[in-house]
Amino acid sequence: MSGVLRVDKEGARHLLTLARPEKMNALSADLVEALIAALDDAEAQGAKAVVLQGEGRNFSAGFDFGDWEAQSEGDLLLRFVRIETLLQRLAASPCLTVALAHGRNFGAGVDVFGACKWRVSAPDATFRMPGLKFGLVLGTRRYASLVGAERARTVLEQAATFSAEDALRDGFASRLAPQQEWPQIGQQALDTASALTDSSRAQLYAALSQETPDADLARLVRSAAQPGLKDRVAAYLQAR
Repeated sequence: MSGVLRVDKEGARHLLTLARPEKMNALSADLVEALIAALDDAEAQGAKAVVLQGEGRNFSAGFDFGDWEAQSEGDLLLRFVRIETLLQRLAASPCLTVALAHGRNFGAGVDVFGACKWRVSAPDATFRMPGLKFGLVLGTRRYASLVGAERARTVLEQAATFSAEDALRDGFASRLAPQQEWPQIGQQALDTASALTDSSRAQLYAALSQETPDADLARLVRSAAQPGLKDRVAAYLQAR
C-alpha cells in the first residue's frame, strides 16, 4: 500500500505491519493515513480480522515529531485529529482488531494498541503515555475504561512507564505471548471472528462498545487548541 505500511491479505485476515523501523514505527502523517485507508479497504473487502504489528524493535513510538518545527499549530492539530480518527476507526470496526506489541512503546502508539479488541503484548514490552506533558488529551478516556479511573489517573499524572505484566494485571493487555506465538494468535483471531456472521459480530461489538467518539474528539481538540501548542511540544522534547 505504501512505503510506511505493509499489508498482507490472508483471506479474511488482513495483517498490517507498521514499516518504519528506522523511526521505531512513529506515526507520521503518511502512516496514519495509510492505516485508515487499510482499515477502510479491509472492511470493504469483507475482512473478519485485522491484525496490527510493528517491524523492527517495537510496535510504535507514537507521534512522529520529526518535522514538527516546520508545521503550524493548525497542522499539528489536524495530525492529532487524524490519529483520533484512526483510534475511533479501530475501536468501532466490525472486524476483530488485534494489536501485537513488543519493545518500547509510547504515546499514540500505545493508544493504537489500546483501541484494538485483542491486545497481545510480548513479555518484554513496555508502555508510556506522555501526551499530557504537552497538554494533549488523546486516548485518555479509552485507557481509563480498560484499567479504571484511579489507575489511569496514577499512570497518566506521572507519565509512568509500565511493563507488560503491569498491562496484563490492569486489563490494558488481554494476554502476554512471545513473538513466535503471534502467527497462531492471528489464526485464532480469524477463527474467533468467523464463528459469528458478519452481522452478529458487528452487533455484538456495537452492544459492548463504550466509545464516546464526539466527546473524545472534543476533548482532544480543546486540549490541542490551547494557544502555545508548539511551545509546549518544544518544552516537552527538551525535557525528554
